Amino acid sequence: MKQGAYCVFETALGWCGIAWSERADSSAPPAVTCLQLPEATAKMTESRMARNSGARKASAPPPRIAEVIEKIRKHLQGEIRDFRDIAIDLGGADRFARQVYQAAREIPAGETRTYGELAKALGQPAAARDVGQALARNPIALIIPCHRVVAAGGKPGGFSAHGGRATKARMLGIEGAAKPDSFDSPSRKGDSAKASDQLAFKYSTRNPE
Repeated sequence: MKQGAYCVFETALGWCGIAWSERADSSAPPAVTCLQLPEATAKMTESRMARNSGARKASAPPPRIAEVIEKIRKHLQGEIRDFRDIAIDLGGADRFARQVYQAAREIPAGETRTYGELAKALGQPAAARDVGQALARNPIALIIPCHRVVAAGGKPGGFSAHGGRATKARMLGIEGAAKPDSFDSPSRKGDSAKASDQLAFKYSTRNPE
């Protein structure tokens, strides 16, 4: 049986929250189920964390989660970290959303893709809006880096975290990505298209929903 818990922690961006699940009868490491970016106050972050995770507050995170927290802290301080090795538990996410999240996790820090490029990578070029809707429901921000997915035409696209596009721009800035008004600059178009084709090759064998 899975047990869930959460805690809040301070970062350079503000107070974040993290929730995880683990099996009481298993030696498997805990898996992250939710990552809450900062709200206006620490109390608001914790309130949303408790509501979204449905878990109990832990007195202290287990060692593996403590390591994840430290990686997040360093990353938001500008010491860029790779989160692809972190175990996640997506619970009730549907198959298409899981494909979107996995594709998003392949986008390196400092780079962006458009919703259309991600849809193309999944073999569903007409599903850009569906990709955006799936990312809007992303329960594990940063670890599933939905902030690296932007709109076409150099526009930043939406972002559901507190602060909206300003928070998205700040996170991209920490990672050294281009500013929103220069996402589609000529110098990046070729690199972005090449990366999109590489993702498309990786995911084109997956059957669409």
